[in-house]
Amino acid sequence: MTRDTCPMTFVRTRLVLDAMSSGQLLAVTLHGEEPLRNVSRSASALGHAIISQRDETDGSVTLFIRKA
Repeated sequence: MTRDTCPMTFVRTRLVLDAMSSGQLLAVTLHGEEPLRNVSRSASALGHAIISQRDETDGSVTLFIRKA
């Protein structure tokens, strides 16, 4: 998902989350502050938990989301 731009970044993330079972963990790799901010905010607004985030060596961030 690293090459998508907002709002497609969250649209693709939501499609995956919708197909997952409650409690499963999703790792989403994002480039840039805007996708990170938007995906985090949107996932939280839907009731999912942001577990953590990890800065990668290529400048991207991996966001870990637990499905509600």
